[in-house]
Amino acid sequence: MKYNYQITEYCHRFLQQYIAEGDVCIDATAGKGNDTAFLRRIVGETGKVYAFDIQKDAVEATEERMKVNGYAKNVEVICDSHENMGNYVTEEVSAILFNLGYLPGGDHSIATNGKTSISAIREGMKLLQKDGIISICIYSGQDSGYEEKEMILSFLRELDSKKWLVILNQYYNRKNDPPIPAFIIRLL
Repeated sequence: MKYNYQITEYCHRFLQQYIAEGDVCIDATAGKGNDTAFLRRIVGETGKVYAFDIQKDAVEATEERMKVNGYAKNVEVICDSHENMGNYVTEEVSAILFNLGYLPGGDHSIATNGKTSISAIREGMKLLQKDGIISICIYSGQDSGYEEKEMILSFLRELDSKKWLVILNQYYNRKNDPPIPAFIIRLL
């Protein structure tokens, strides 16, 4: 198989068009550091990546992954809610990644929710440069996943089309509530 069609890989391929060496990017949900490592590979030695997670285990896993990959120098991993990214990031950013839900292999009772995710997306939109992009991997089917999905989709539908381009994709023939990849691109 030429491509991996998992949601994160699909989003990564799409995002590569918007990120260049030297850019500043945010992994809003660090998890185990997969998206953080992806961003760091693209921004290179001259860029910067901020990674956020509320779970100490996730922060430690991401920091360890950055050390192993030799990326620790220009990656800042922050143990705080993604809602607060504006308290840490002062630069305009080219890309922000959200991988919603819970930490794979972690406590399923600790998960993103619609209210805080929308607040974080709004905060990210303030930091996004013109032609910058926000990627959101929306999962549903778990405890709060359906509610979060519906809240985010409603929020995205209402964004001003003169300022924001929203692209929504779906795995059309997959069963059991497949994830939904969504992208917000800043036009102005």
